[in-house]
Amino acid sequence: MDVKTTFLNGGLSEEIVMQQPEGFVEEDSKQLVCKLKKSIHGLKQASRQWYLKFHKIITSFGFVENRLDECIYLKNSGSRFIFLVLYVDDILLVSSDESLLHETKNFLSMNFEMKDLGEASYVLGIEIHRDKARGLLGLSQKAYIEKVLKRFNMQQSNRAEVPISKEIS
Repeated sequence: MDVKTTFLNGGLSEEIVMQQPEGFVEEDSKQLVCKLKKSIHGLKQASRQWYLKFHKIITSFGFVENRLDECIYLKNSGSRFIFLVLYVDDILLVSSDESLLHETKNFLSMNFEMKDLGEASYVLGIEIHRDKARGLLGLSQKAYIEKVLKRFNMQQSNRAEVPISKEIS
């Protein structure tokens, strides 16, 4: 899902004034400034204020923030679960239950102006493959790797296993 006009959703916790925008200034009011009532795009605080508002709203719906990555949330409802991943203004939802998924989408749409982009097939350079019949979900960075190889003119490179210890110490 995509949040429309993301940075206009945040409030302001301090008083901020700005010069009048170009084309707005009248001759007899050049000395005046604009006092902002809400966050605007380009304001240093905009992304932080958006995140704080989003966090408050999503946790009120029962989502719990991941302690290691603050943009990943989980909601459990009995044996059902849903993950929510926030990346600036894009939201990726992964759920074990379709009704919980629709319930969450409806909640988000009631609180923010949203655009449902349908099932994700590509996100942050990762291709998503589903086999619903077998209950499998696959992730691949093949297209991203090929793009990087092409960028550095290394398409003819050979694959090789990378030796790495898989033991956890």
